[in-house]
Amino acid sequence: MKGTNLGEFEELVLLIVLAHPDEAYSVGIAKEMNLITNRKIVHSVVHASLTRLERKGMVESHMGEATAARGGRRKRIYTISKSGMKALEKAKSQRDLLWDKITSAQIGEVYGK
Repeated sequence: MKGTNLGEFEELVLLIVLAHPDEAYSVGIAKEMNLITNRKIVHSVVHASLTRLERKGMVESHMGEATAARGGRRKRIYTISKSGMKALEKAKSQRDLLWDKITSAQIGEVYGK
């Protein structure tokens, strides 16, 4: 099915949306991604990824309530869709299949053990 494969960044965005539903907006996702990846991710890049994922039908969004902390502005909150969940499950399954083919000896060879 066209458009169902995920890149690493999109996969991380979907996982964060799923794991942190209260922080599933571009700034919150960028903050969590910075912590997890130890990279400087700006919210505009996350926003672009969320827009692509929404076009693909992998996330849905709605406008949250206005808050005083945001100067009365509302934020767009994202939730994962069934299609997004299926894409995550497919990615996990593919990774698990590959990890299952790797032996402890192979890992030790990489580390020189």
